[in-house]
Amino acid sequence: MRVHQAGDLDAAERLYGEVLELHAAQPDALHFLGVLAHQRGRSDEAVLLISSALKIIPRHPDAHNNLGNVHKECGRLADAERCYRRALACAPEHYQAQSNLAVVLEAQERLDEAFEAYSKLIQQAPTYAHGYYRLGLFLRNYAQNEEHLQQSAECFRQSYEHDPANVRALEGVGVALYMLHRHDEAADVYRQWLEREPDNPVPRHMLASCGATEAPPRAADDYVRDVFDGFAESFDEQLIQNLGYRAPEVLVGMLDEVTPVDGASLDVLDAGCGTGLCAPLLRARAQRLVGVDLSGGMVDKARLRGGYDALEVAELTAWLEAHPQAFDLIVSADTLVYFGQLGPVLAAAAGALRPGGWLGFTLEAVEGDDEVAELTSSGRYRHSRPYVEHLLAGSGFEAVTVRGDTLRREAGKPVHGWVVRARRSHSPDGA
Repeated sequence: MRVHQAGDLDAAERLYGEVLELHAAQPDALHFLGVLAHQRGRSDEAVLLISSALKIIPRHPDAHNNLGNVHKECGRLADAERCYRRALACAPEHYQAQSNLAVVLEAQERLDEAFEAYSKLIQQAPTYAHGYYRLGLFLRNYAQNEEHLQQSAECFRQSYEHDPANVRALEGVGVALYMLHRHDEAADVYRQWLEREPDNPVPRHMLASCGATEAPPRAADDYVRDVFDGFAESFDEQLIQNLGYRAPEVLVGMLDEVTPVDGASLDVLDAGCGTGLCAPLLRARAQRLVGVDLSGGMVDKARLRGGYDALEVAELTAWLEAHPQAFDLIVSADTLVYFGQLGPVLAAAAGALRPGGWLGFTLEAVEGDDEVAELTSSGRYRHSRPYVEHLLAGSGFEAVTVRGDTLRREAGKPVHGWVVRARRSHSPDGA
């Protein structure tokens, strides 16, 4: 277990195996080998191993909780809920199981039950910073009035007080204040934060996002890296929180209309691969599937998920420029929302595609006939259709299609986006 906790999965798997050779029904070895198997992407094996342990130790709350985590991360929410309820039946004060139960209830959109579960979590663990953070997100995501947003801001403040290392809670305070139209207070939160941590890229970017400083042409590398490395640390909960997130499915479905779905005939790039949500949707058409992302933490999660032939940690535009005419298809789900000026990255994508190759990506949308690219209070950019169409045409693309769709939910409301498809021209001048 010490080797496992230190992150040496090879040695831990070997040692658990040695324990089970000596004692085939050793429940802790079965349990933690199951956790390890899931970490390595062998989730079906994990279910069998942890279930075997529970036959021997049926009232072990941690084993029930970890089995629930496997089901949760595989999207089997009803199974996960049953496991968390069993954990709580064995140990009613098991606050991790209570937190996980709240998450899966929220993911199933059983919002009244989820709110009750989050509230009970705070009662059980009044100093649990992540509990306040989760409740703050819940109140913000489903806010029906200003009071909910005020409560959200207070939860984020409580989270930060109990865990000053959780800077995302401080960001949550600022975003909630901005949504309450208390823009000056939001800017003050970010300024005070920046004074305390002048080298932290997050308050610097968020100060621009609320209009207090000039917006950069795209989010800085250190901001993106910090934000998404932070997401990776709580990947299971982020995945469940974003089950309403539709960008990979909608985007790949649009590309199905113009690229072969089967046959493994294409060289495919998942540009901004994150934790690898697109990999299962792309694998059948790819003779080679490559993922690239700026966040090493996210790439580590994608590696565990599997499905890629290669994964690299790199800044996207420079990486594309270094791989001319390497791909038949480039897919980028919710990555270009961190680019304000799209010209350089679209030109780089055109260069990385072979003639006739396809590019598909999603953006957050701003309506209107003007060419607009603007930074929003979320820290992401949104773009107008004329802006996107103009830049694609100027970057050597043709057969451009831009469709409106809902890509996710935020603050209880759908986020409108563009789903974009374009083909690299066969001629070098784009004609």
